Amino acid sequence: QVDLVESGGGSVQAGGSLRLVCTASPGYGYSPYVMAWFRQIPGKEREGVAVIDGDGNTKYAGSVKGRFTISQDNAKNTLYLQMNSLEPEDTAMYYCAAGYGANRYPLPARLTGYGMNDWGKGTMVTISS
Repeated sequence: QVDLVESGGGSVQAGGSLRLVCTASPGYGYSPYVMAWFRQIPGKEREGVAVIDGDGNTKYAGSVKGRFTISQDNAKNTLYLQMNSLEPEDTAMYYCAAGYGANRYPLPARLTGYGMNDWGKGTMVTISS
């Protein structure tokens, strides 16, 4: 288990960029194998944005592919989400999540939330038109 803290959210105009940061504080047990970003608009279902595994493989939601980039610095226990060409539709609370067990679930499943066990409290992103 790890404690996850997100930062980097804010308000920008459409077309702008933000970089979200998720810092993981190791707890007990195994280290995460998969890290991901999710987002949620109040009143709507949570949506997987991007996921990365311990081998560096990534998967993105179609709505952000080509605009967002997920990356990680294992030495710093930090996960990043670089968001470019932001659109008003990207406005949401963004959450970091950690999953365990290599090859337990394929990345597309992880992006729906399967096998993602630890969650941060979120950071708000607001994009104005």
